[in-house]
Amino acid sequence: MEYRKLPHGEEQISVIGMGSSVIGEQPEKDIIETVEFALDSGINYFDMAGGHASIFPAYGKALEGRRKEAKLQVHFGADYSTGAYGWTTNLDTVKRSVDWQMEKLRTDYIDFGFIHCLDEESDLAAYEKHGILNFLMDMKAQGVVKHIGLSTHAPELANKVMDKNILDMLMFSINPMYDYGQGDYARGSDSERQRLYRRCEKEGVGISVMKPFNAGQLLDENRSPFHRAMTTAQCIQYALDKPGVLTVVGGPGNVAQLQGILAYLDTTAEERDYSIISTLTPDESIGKCVYCRHCHPCLAGLDIGLINKYYDLALQGDTLAREHYLTLEKTAADCVQCGHCDGRCPFKVKQMERMIEIKEYFT
Repeated sequence: MEYRKLPHGEEQISVIGMGSSVIGEQPEKDIIETVEFALDSGINYFDMAGGHASIFPAYGKALEGRRKEAKLQVHFGADYSTGAYGWTTNLDTVKRSVDWQMEKLRTDYIDFGFIHCLDEESDLAAYEKHGILNFLMDMKAQGVVKHIGLSTHAPELANKVMDKNILDMLMFSINPMYDYGQGDYARGSDSERQRLYRRCEKEGVGISVMKPFNAGQLLDENRSPFHRAMTTAQCIQYALDKPGVLTVVGGPGNVAQLQGILAYLDTTAEERDYSIISTLTPDESIGKCVYCRHCHPCLAGLDIGLINKYYDLALQGDTLAREHYLTLEKTAADCVQCGHCDGRCPFKVKQMERMIEIKEYFT
């Protein structure tokens, strides 16, 4: 397993996480088996916004004696009183739900307490008006909640909450469909979404990625807007290449499906190459580096994708990005202008010109 450090903390987060959206359909023993397999495989990040109440007692049993191995993402606003998932901004209902979830999970603390599923400004207003945000913040002050997060599909709403300077983690839907304006949750333009990812990186807000496969649509050529099936590895790599991303949270229904996700760790760079998405790239994104590294290998040994990422972050005012760039073994100043990268870029980025631009910027 690979891990990435939480910027606002010391926790190491597994790049592959586990969601609970569908696993509640399975018998309890199968849920327990899948969670235990995840832990044994090095997965330590679990999102608890499931479709069924049955996941909580099952997780509690699976985590018995292993609680410290798991980082649990618990949602303040998810309600399971009917036995199935529900959404609420009623404070008393939220309190009862959180107490019930903690009891069933057999835990006395929450690693990540999440402001749950706000997509509209009116949702945020209701969440604050009814006292749920204050309740969540009080739980953090008491040490019951370790970190504050937000789940949303809307960049504009994410930015409004980030303006409050309370977030340590953002759960956001990232996949090529949404970034390029395809699908029900394709909120915001490509440039608006990319700015959000860069803001998260700059401000140290980690991103846990939901819907990386868009419920399997990207994996099915008959349903994909690309008219070609992407692989699980390509979807995961696409998300992990975005600034700020710490973990990609798929929603396996059993051990076999989880093994399919974990197979990413054994794939080659070529197998992770997602440049086929260039067939759907909107005009506004042509000529912009998406850090896919399809231009690699560089004949001069430059990490072109990383150089571009640090440059874009530095332009947004990220001082750490400048420091990271300056510690690279080879920088844009080492570009030999051979043109190999320009010829390979599916997004038509003029990398030779960009290397000159980056060299001058950091000089």
